[in-house]
Amino acid sequence: MPPLAFALVPTVGLLITMGFFTLGSLPLLVLKHDTPLDAHFIRGLFHYYYMAVMFTAVAAAAGYAFARKPVFSLGMCCIVGVALLLRHTVLSRMDLVRGTMTATDKAAISRFRRLHIGGMLANIVQLGGVAWGLTYLGPIA
Repeated sequence: MPPLAFALVPTVGLLITMGFFTLGSLPLLVLKHDTPLDAHFIRGLFHYYYMAVMFTAVAAAAGYAFARKPVFSLGMCCIVGVALLLRHTVLSRMDLVRGTMTATDKAAISRFRRLHIGGMLANIVQLGGVAWGLTYLGPIA
């Protein structure tokens, strides 16, 4: 197996993870976000998404380093860093709002919904950054 394959397989996994989350979390905006179960589910989805992104990006970074592609390896390390930052920021803010949210607290429900949308937008930007990096940073092979 060529060394580059060790990087491309997790890269494809990263793109699939990011795309699946983007498409899968969009219908969840229909939820009213007014029950603890809704908030718990959405928070859990973000948690597992960030863990999957970090895992696949670390694997891709290691694969690109093994294939002697330092620019791509550094780019994947940046994806890990951004995912760590977003995970800490988004989840901690969701936990703060979720801890005080009730079905009648429209302000808290609105804050949680904005966090949900903001997290999705940040992840779409991150997906766009990965796609841009793979297409415009030069040939991988």
